[in-house]
Amino acid sequence: MSNKTAHTLNDLIAIARDGKDFYEEAAQKVDDTELRTLFARIATTKSQIVTELSAAVQAAGGKPEDSGTFVGSMQQMYGKIRATLGDKEYGYVAELEESEDRLLEAFDEASRDADTPPAARDVVVRLLPEVRACHDVMRTRKLAMKNAK
Repeated sequence: MSNKTAHTLNDLIAIARDGKDFYEEAAQKVDDTELRTLFARIATTKSQIVTELSAAVQAAGGKPEDSGTFVGSMQQMYGKIRATLGDKEYGYVAELEESEDRLLEAFDEASRDADTPPAARDVVVRLLPEVRACHDVMRTRKLAMKNAK
């Protein structure tokens, strides 16, 4: 059981770490002060999520994931290219919102999956409102920027 808990939570750690790294990079690349502050704040939130998930993996006797995912790396690279070729701020917001979609979907799936162990589900359900809030902030920001064009 603890193996399944660690595996489930480690998948979420990797995806959340992707987001954290991408937000940190985006905060350094955008010119808009408000976006820079927003990205840094969400990167901190992602870091806290990674820390809490890692603690739960350790409590289950597992080794916490210490890297991101291939998909996350590709998404980050695509975001850089998109930001370089077009509206930098919108490019980062759009790709970060995609990253949020991915994390929210993974959390939702883990919370609904009947095979998710109770220990993992408890952590997922506790962190889900924070994950959803970050997602909603970025979705709202993306839509506002898209409509302003």
